Amino acid sequence: MAPPIIIIGAGLAGWTTVRELRKLDQRTPVLLITADSGDFYAKPALSNALQQQRTPAQLVTTAAAQMAATHKVRLLAHTRVLVIDALTRTLRSTRGEFSYRHLVLATGAQPIRLPLAGDAADQVQSINSLDDFSRFHQRLTRAAGCGDKQVGGGPPLNLQSASEHSRRHVLIMGAGLIGCEFANDLAAAGYRVTVVDPSTGPMTALLPASASAQLQQALAGLGVRWHFGATVKSVNWAKTGVSIAVAESARVHQVESVLQVELSNGSLAPVDIVLSAIGLKSDTALAQAAGLVCERGIVVDATLQTSSPHIYALGDAAQYATGLWGVAADAAATSVAGARTMPYVMPIMSAARALAATLAGTPTAVAFALMPVAIKTPALPIVVAAPAPGTAGEWRSEASGQWQFMDGRHQVRGFALTGTQTARRAEQAKLVLA
Repeated sequence: MAPPIIIIGAGLAGWTTVRELRKLDQRTPVLLITADSGDFYAKPALSNALQQQRTPAQLVTTAAAQMAATHKVRLLAHTRVLVIDALTRTLRSTRGEFSYRHLVLATGAQPIRLPLAGDAADQVQSINSLDDFSRFHQRLTRAAGCGDKQVGGGPPLNLQSASEHSRRHVLIMGAGLIGCEFANDLAAAGYRVTVVDPSTGPMTALLPASASAQLQQALAGLGVRWHFGATVKSVNWAKTGVSIAVAESARVHQVESVLQVELSNGSLAPVDIVLSAIGLKSDTALAQAAGLVCERGIVVDATLQTSSPHIYALGDAAQYATGLWGVAADAAATSVAGARTMPYVMPIMSAARALAATLAGTPTAVAFALMPVAIKTPALPIVVAAPAPGTAGEWRSEASGQWQFMDGRHQVRGFALTGTQTARRAEQAKLVLA
């Protein structure tokens, strides 16, 4: 029997590649290997589930077994790939060794973790998967409200009314897209939220300053507290009470604790949970160990092939380029032209369709159309099509709630819309220079 196409990763990139491939090819065997359960869910739903009162289990849209049966895939769940041998086209996993015809790396990205001081630094959580959200949800729903009493020196982080003391308090590290979406969701669901970021406002990397200010005010209206120009310095356990229990005739002291966060500006406060949302980095560990060219992600050419024939990559793990391997004499050792990561849903869908055609026998270059992003902050609806990284120009306001990014030749290279102006998304998209 011919070796299968093996896909590593059961996120949106992995399962969409399977679905698109089966539209073109029903016969080629496919093996999907994933470290998690393989259940299919919409990752963007993680940052607006609380206000909708959806549990982690309710976010699963299709169980892994049903996905595998529908698409005629052999699924190895809770399995880790340990080594890839590009020369022999084999890989070794915790479930044995497998040969492949083609290999697809849909390994995604991992949260960036900052080194923090304190005896509770390991309690800082990130949410990048359904499993992560499940742990966060469990901790959030069982956490005891810590109140706002100060437990150390320095100025208090928040001054809130006594009526708010019983509400659970989440401190979010990072005021980027994900941090703001979680801040909106948590605050709208009734939790106290503090956001800490070294920048001057929310989503400053994506939005013009005035749009950022609008978002800051809108989320503040939900009760979100902002601390800009600061970072989290340390996270420690803070004892708030002691109870005594008896176990096998021995007195056991049970200490109830919350987290005490210290900021770089000296502010201190107890919180229930610290959530890190400072960004993601492509998971390139397997690819690097296999000798593939990696920069900020796994470098792929226009057909999504890596620097090794028969190995492809897409999704959050990939760094998309415009050329083709083999055009230059040293192409096997250097990057092809271009370099961009595209960690959003629509680019993944486009890449999966192109890759499926290539895997089915028709080499196909991926083409990314303009794909504006709708940011899930209902307190202030936002749609943004950011200019390509490195594009010189400036944001200009065309009307209230509407901005265009103009380059040096007065060409529109991006746009941002807020509030009711988001309805003009299609109109603005037509104005952007391709």
